[in-house]
Amino acid sequence: MANFLASLFGNKSQRDLKELKPILESCLKAYDHITKLTNDELRGKTQEFKTKISLAVSHEEETVTKIRERLDTEFDMPVDEKQSLYTDLEILETKIYDKTQEVLNQILPEAFSVIKETAKRFAENAKVEVIANEYDKDLAARKDNVNIVGDKAFFDNTWMAGGNAVTWDMIHYDVQLIGGAVLHQGKIAEMATGE
Repeated sequence: MANFLASLFGNKSQRDLKELKPILESCLKAYDHITKLTNDELRGKTQEFKTKISLAVSHEEETVTKIRERLDTEFDMPVDEKQSLYTDLEILETKIYDKTQEVLNQILPEAFSVIKETAKRFAENAKVEVIANEYDKDLAARKDNVNIVGDKAFFDNTWMAGGNAVTWDMIHYDVQLIGGAVLHQGKIAEMATGE
């Protein structure tokens, strides 16, 4: 009977993969667009993602800040009012978390595509060139594989790790994108060696 039901409905892995297939298809669709971006545009996507998250929770974050300021400055506040504010904080923090997760799910295909394309550019190029920013200048002061020349930053795809030269040569497989989506959902992903 169990075999009959499994053949009819599929096993857990098959059902999970069926659920994840639309996410993979969205990633691959986004990847087509991402591959056309310049290095600087590709890099700018990260700030775009951060801005989307920040805008989605800005109202709640402002309210949390105001509540925390009240709790930190009004020492003679009645206990029941203080408890009410702490309850409001918990509710707001839950909303912030939920909204953040919602935005992360929306940007996941693009974000995974950015990671895959970045990995590809490092695998295919000895140096990746971008317009230098302050963070690049800080990195260049500490890392040998980041160099600033004029207004450009050059990231080498080879660096020293544990006394050995390491060259980036990996590009994410589709199954790794699926695995990343599983982990993002807070689940456990088991993959075969090499995946």
